[in-house]
Order: sequence, then C-alpha cells, then structure tokens
Amino acid sequence: MRIVSDREEKHGKLFMEACVTQALLSTCQRARCGSVIVSNGGIIGAGFNSPPGNKESQRKCVCRKEDYNQKITDKTCCIHAEQRAIIDALKKNHRKIKNSQIYFSRIDENDKLIFSGKPYCTICSKLALDVGIAEFVLWHEQGITVYSTEEYNEISYQFKEYL
Repeated sequence: MRIVSDREEKHGKLFMEACVTQALLSTCQRARCGSVIVSNGGIIGAGFNSPPGNKESQRKCVCRKEDYNQKITDKTCCIHAEQRAIIDALKKNHRKIKNSQIYFSRIDENDKLIFSGKPYCTICSKLALDVGIAEFVLWHEQGITVYSTEEYNEISYQFKEYL
C-alpha cells in the first residue's frame, strides 16, 4: 500500500470525483458507491451500485445493513460499483483493462465523498485479479491510497466485519 505523491494527487482527485459522479446514479438504500477504471490516464470503465439492470422498482429490492451482517457471501441485491465498472470496461475497452487501476468511493447522504474503509470485498478483488487490474485506489484519511490488487485481495480475506 502507498499514499499517492503530490504529483499524482491531482489526477487521483479527478478520478475520485468521477467515482462520486457514478455514485450519484446509485439507487441502493444502504450505501451509494461509484467506481471508475483508469488506463493510461483515461477512464475506460465506470459503474455504480444498484440492482441488476438498475431495475430496483421492478424487483422491490432494498439492501439494508441489518440484512448484511454475518456475511458468508454477498447477500445484497446490488451489483457492486466495481463489478459494474469492470463489465463496462470489458464491453468497451477490453484491450486496455490489463494493468489498469480501479478507483472506488462512497458518498454520504449529502452527496459528498467520504473516506473508504479497509479493503473488504473478496468478490470484487477476485474479479479484478481475474481480468488483470493491477491496482485498487481508495480515499483514506491519510490521502489517496493505492493497493496492488493482490494486496487488496489478501486484506479483504482478513476482514471480519462489514462497515
């Protein structure tokens, strides 16, 4: 894990803002998240968390924190923002996904970027490893933090409780 340098921070903030733009599209009742995949300085995929097909009203599905404790596997009704961004990149830019970076953020009830917790999602980390994404990028109190995808995956397996 490393905190981005001052030189990298400007671009990192732009990509985090792009995550916020995606999170604003989320229809999830529990958490609003956004993700973008970056390759060679440009966004190649983007996503937000919501039910499959973004058809929450048809499925009458609401993800609630109380339904999510004691997680054995993903029991939410939503496609994760990272999953949707990976699918988007594979559809539109599959040749650019190898060695890319995936940015992830959440927003609060006032649509403001909030700090990310520790890596915890093995579903997203395994998918990112499988398609060749090199790094996960999160917003922490210390600054924009970059994890190798392997490190993110290992930390996710150690996580014991959901945020």
